[in-house]
Amino acid sequence: MGGLAPLFLMRQIEQKPIKERAATFSGIALVAVAMLFAFGDCARVTSVSADSRQAYLGFDRNDYPGDAALPKLRKTFAFSSYWLSPPPGEKTNAWKGKRDLLRSRGFGFLVLYSGRDSSALKNDADAKSKGALDAERTISAAKAEHFSAGTIIFLDIEEGGRLADTYHTYLAAWSDALAHAGYRPGVYCSGIPVNEEPGVTITTADDIRNHASTRDVAFWVYNDDCPPSPGCTTPQDPPAPSKSGIAYAQVWQFVRSPRDMETALHCRGYAKDGNCYAAFDTAHRFHLDVNSATSADPSAGAK
Repeated sequence: MGGLAPLFLMRQIEQKPIKERAATFSGIALVAVAMLFAFGDCARVTSVSADSRQAYLGFDRNDYPGDAALPKLRKTFAFSSYWLSPPPGEKTNAWKGKRDLLRSRGFGFLVLYSGRDSSALKNDADAKSKGALDAERTISAAKAEHFSAGTIIFLDIEEGGRLADTYHTYLAAWSDALAHAGYRPGVYCSGIPVNEEPGVTITTADDIRNHASTRDVAFWVYNDDCPPSPGCTTPQDPPAPSKSGIAYAQVWQFVRSPRDMETALHCRGYAKDGNCYAAFDTAHRFHLDVNSATSADPSAGAK
């Protein structure tokens, strides 16, 4: 209606007798005050809602924490990691078969599959073949764990800086096969800047994004340098993933256990053994990596 409505109302009021004008103005004033209160409340509620949904807190770890720990962890964390393969350096996967239990406890998911090292990729043909093979294994494991189509699965990439060309070939083959099967590809990778030469830095996240500009890849980045990381803490209002230094990140791992002595040496909150523990875990039974995400179910795996 814009500015025409007030003008129309004023002309209608001017045509009324003086007593009726006064009554009409009083009525309009009361309505206006009521509207101000109403809109004020709406604005306040909207603001609080937006702030409360800025980011969600989650944890990840290589070892499953145990069934008994889930109720306590859920009081602090909205989502949990979930390995589809043995974590790096492990031969078994302790998370296998736990998806339905975690879901029943109200957890969202960060679904992971361990990627290969670039040293294992001989050439482009080998990289493409191994990417397709690992995708097949990823999809099979996701289905076995009851993760439906549309779930984002993050390929765990432990290498930092610029990746080898063969790795981009491997990642492209893996991503395309996942997308073809109805899953969404994602990457867990470094968001820490690495100096390539004087005045030139690169992050693994940017390197991947530059190569995958036509692919719908989700990013879970780690950067435990303080700042931007707040250190070992489990805040009720966690920092947004964009504060990691990677504006397009959907998940930010701002704590790694044990503490990285190069990046997180001066960060606060870590225990004497160098690990990070939830505030309620006074016995230090299980160390954690801590994350923030734009969703309480970053992989959309709780469906």
